[in-house]
Amino acid sequence: MDLITNLSLGFGVAFTPINLMYAFVGCLLGTLIGVLPGIGPLATIAMLLPATYSLPPVSALIMLAGIYYGAQYGGSTTAILVNLPGESSSVVTVIDGYQMARQGRAGPALAAAGLGSFFAGCVGTLVLAAFAVPLTEVAFKFGPAEYFSLMILGLIGAVVLASGSLLKAIGMILLGLLLGLVGTDVNTGVARFSFDIPELTDGIGFIVIAMGVFGYGEIISNLGKHEDEREVFTADVKGLLPTMEDFKNMVPAVLRGTALGSVLGILPGGGAVMASFAAYTLEKKTRLRPGEVPFGKGNIRGVASPEAANNAAAQTSFIPLLTLGIPPNAVMALMVGAMTIHNIQPGPQVMTSNPELFWGLIASMWIGNAMLVILNLPLIGMWIKLLSVPYRWLFPAIVLFCAIGVYSTNNNTFDIWMVGLFGFIGYLFIKLGAEPAPLLLGFILGPMMEENLRRALLLSRGDWSVFVTRGLSASLLAVAALLLVIVLLPVIKRKREEAFVED
Repeated sequence: MDLITNLSLGFGVAFTPINLMYAFVGCLLGTLIGVLPGIGPLATIAMLLPATYSLPPVSALIMLAGIYYGAQYGGSTTAILVNLPGESSSVVTVIDGYQMARQGRAGPALAAAGLGSFFAGCVGTLVLAAFAVPLTEVAFKFGPAEYFSLMILGLIGAVVLASGSLLKAIGMILLGLLLGLVGTDVNTGVARFSFDIPELTDGIGFIVIAMGVFGYGEIISNLGKHEDEREVFTADVKGLLPTMEDFKNMVPAVLRGTALGSVLGILPGGGAVMASFAAYTLEKKTRLRPGEVPFGKGNIRGVASPEAANNAAAQTSFIPLLTLGIPPNAVMALMVGAMTIHNIQPGPQVMTSNPELFWGLIASMWIGNAMLVILNLPLIGMWIKLLSVPYRWLFPAIVLFCAIGVYSTNNNTFDIWMVGLFGFIGYLFIKLGAEPAPLLLGFILGPMMEENLRRALLLSRGDWSVFVTRGLSASLLAVAALLLVIVLLPVIKRKREEAFVED
């Protein structure tokens, strides 16, 4: 009964003309920046943060949230049409989505992504509404030791679900943690690992690493291929909507992806990227129906399931932010910044001190998901015209957009040079077969882990046993250790390697 009362309060807030307008603006911007490779929700939210100073807090957060889950919709468009993920969570959509486009089935691929995203987004929002209250009560039991252990569990989860070698995944997380240490120590004020470069005393920007590794790294890799391999394929598109056979294949895949994404979105360090990889892996392990296209050759399940998973995870990743005050990914970290700008402390007290904001934001997600379907499905024909754009025209535009996005966040040309450097590093990762997502997760959680480690040791007077003597902290560490042991078992390790091999 309380849930219905709370949701009616939320819809009352979300259905005001000003909030409807900002939800629409957020969804439209999210779709556009998702479609443009190189400019993700991270850069866009970072650019728009100053513009939200003068907005009411609820309207500002509704718009920023719309940009985030709108980009999950739009990111699949370029993944399917031009073999470039517009968003990092759409990386696996490329594998089968682009093959469908090459076969003239770009319309069904885009429709599967759109419909799967809508269903998963609605379910993810329902999970957020249902579990927010009980999780908020759990959140009050968390101290620094528990937060540290929870983040360890998140990083172990990232290792387990990263594609490729376990050793490479661990190496990438450690590199991310080390990069997170660059900058000025908050407690002592001493510059660490800045190598006497003044610009590094503030640390390395997440946008710089994300755009460099994913945006520029992908471009360098594409330019290293033969022109025939990277040129956008211009096949005749036969039909814009999925057939009945497509629906039979994609409906179970969407349900599996939604369930997986809803769970993984809650994990710190989980989020949309991990959810889409895990969903694709799960689909590859599910038996093919008679006459079904193999994975990697244009299977519609390889599009529908990861897209459903990343949208469900995008919604449920608000759970740790709003209930625990922990941003599970970089976009949520920017949402923390937006809340702080408006003097709102993220965490369990948001629900009691700002119920209009909390439930208004949740209600706006249902409205936003409906807006995104209305925005996306009629525009399929327009997106398909992107198939005719040659890559030699596309990549300079991506480079330019990335450079503008990075420069506009700090008005600093040093960041552009850094993006170029990380672009080269991203290209090396591709060549070495190392998955960059764990690096980004390590980079986000590293500073937060350090802060909570210090607090826990300060409160325990330097006694390290605090992490195993407190029940909740010990349980989280035990689950993390169990995960690591299970994945290192020879049988599981072999099965995992088979699952992540692309057909």
